[in-house]
Amino acid sequence: MAREFQRGHKAKISDLTAGTDLYVGVQIAGPGLAIDISCFGLDADEQLSDDRYFVFFNQPKSPEESIQQLGTQAGDTESFRVTLDRIPANIHKLSFAASIDGAGQMSQIGPGYIRVVAGGEEVVRYSFSGSEFSTERALMIGDFYLKDVWRFAAVGQGFDGGLAALLQNFGGEVAEEEQPAAQAQVPAGAPGFAPPPQAAAPAPSFGAPAQAQPPAPAPSFGAPPQAPAPAQAPAQVPAPAPYQQPVHAAPTMAAPMGTPLAPPAPAPYGQVPPPAPAPAPYGQQPQPSYGQVPGQQQPPYGQQPGYGQQPQGYGQPPQAVPAAGAGLAAALQPYKEAPTGARWTPQNQQLMRVDLAMGGQPVLARQGSMVLYQGKVDFSYKGAGFAGRVVGNATGQEMQLMRCSGRGQVFLAETGAHLHAIELQGDGICVSAENVLAFDESLQHEIRRIEGHGIPGGALFTMQFQGTGTVIVKTHGVPVVLPVTPTTFADSNAIVAWSSAAQVIISSQVRLRRNAYPGHSGETVNLQFRGAPGNFIVVQPYEV
Repeated sequence: MAREFQRGHKAKISDLTAGTDLYVGVQIAGPGLAIDISCFGLDADEQLSDDRYFVFFNQPKSPEESIQQLGTQAGDTESFRVTLDRIPANIHKLSFAASIDGAGQMSQIGPGYIRVVAGGEEVVRYSFSGSEFSTERALMIGDFYLKDVWRFAAVGQGFDGGLAALLQNFGGEVAEEEQPAAQAQVPAGAPGFAPPPQAAAPAPSFGAPAQAQPPAPAPSFGAPPQAPAPAQAPAQVPAPAPYQQPVHAAPTMAAPMGTPLAPPAPAPYGQVPPPAPAPAPYGQQPQPSYGQVPGQQQPPYGQQPGYGQQPQGYGQPPQAVPAAGAGLAAALQPYKEAPTGARWTPQNQQLMRVDLAMGGQPVLARQGSMVLYQGKVDFSYKGAGFAGRVVGNATGQEMQLMRCSGRGQVFLAETGAHLHAIELQGDGICVSAENVLAFDESLQHEIRRIEGHGIPGGALFTMQFQGTGTVIVKTHGVPVVLPVTPTTFADSNAIVAWSSAAQVIISSQVRLRRNAYPGHSGETVNLQFRGAPGNFIVVQPYEV
């Protein structure tokens, strides 16, 4: 059973476990916060005398790989592998710290923890929350330190500055003029020693105490362990390059075609540059409403234009910015990425971008829908379990999903379908699984039954999403949103979505089509919608 530590508690590692190959997991998140988690390898004077032992997203391991950053897994925001018996003699402390990248403070974080796992079992956990802090922008969470033997301490000490201040506190220097190093490559899959995806399942099995067996070297993970790098006398240690917002998230500067854009002044260390006052040349609205073409004003649900009328701009392609010059830059200017600073951003009618660093929540997306990603992103299979597969197959609402997590931007699309972001704020919406491209993992989803008569099985099924988050819905063409009235009917193949509060029944009384055969309408299954004012349906101009 894991020991629960409070702030300031300390213990020998040998009292917790006989293993030396340890898994360290950190969970920390807050709404709208981007948080970096790193490990500082310090000398006897608690200084970063060798910058190769500053392990973070741009340098994910130490030279001899005794400290390795593993990424997001098993419910942990960040995780590390620490092999104590391989740490060189000049390293006396490993300090695990978190810092906020951009605006925010530690009082905004939710409940978090740091935990140590050995031999497949969690041996110690220290929990904390934002109520313990105020305006601090960094947090020293826990330490491994050498005092005759290796020990663990729960620190929980806030720090007023961000990552740059932490680095200077440990004797490093921030080189503002240096460019950031290339981003670490995302591992193809979770390593074998990683903990399972569920907390209730056994923890990582590496590092178990030896049981009547001769001592063996540190376990290999697909390749022989590398020999430790020879110790070198440390010269003046340059600090790692400052974190810089990726270029795809920087605001687009509007300028006449053919005129080179002056590079913006670098933002202070750890801060995102402020948005430029000029609008982006492509995709004028940060978050178009459901079914809205970028740059068009769309009335809210329930206040749509009259039947038979289309809002201005429907079906019209976005207007390109007039070019003031010729050349390649002028030709590509209308198709540049549309940065808005929002979590979900439509790049055009068929391409959607999600920034995983905003909100700190993973995204579930249809398998194979990723067309491009930038940053440190992990893709893993999201199974529904045996019962979920049985229900999905029986109802036709099975979704083959992948889980996108980490810190980066993922671009999603599928067969040129039109994409629409629907943001839920505690309300609900019903969408057929066939029309769902992606959604925030925080949303609750379940299969809902629609009762009816005169059809095989006596019912239809749909997916219902509830909670706070965003659903990305795909349609064939530009959809129409209509208010629900007592005489609202829709073809079951053309309907895309409707408000979950609307009452739905199955009707086969509609006579619209006369091309099936004489005496038959051609419409076999239709849905009738009823509900209070404010309910809506979404219909696409397409039938299967």
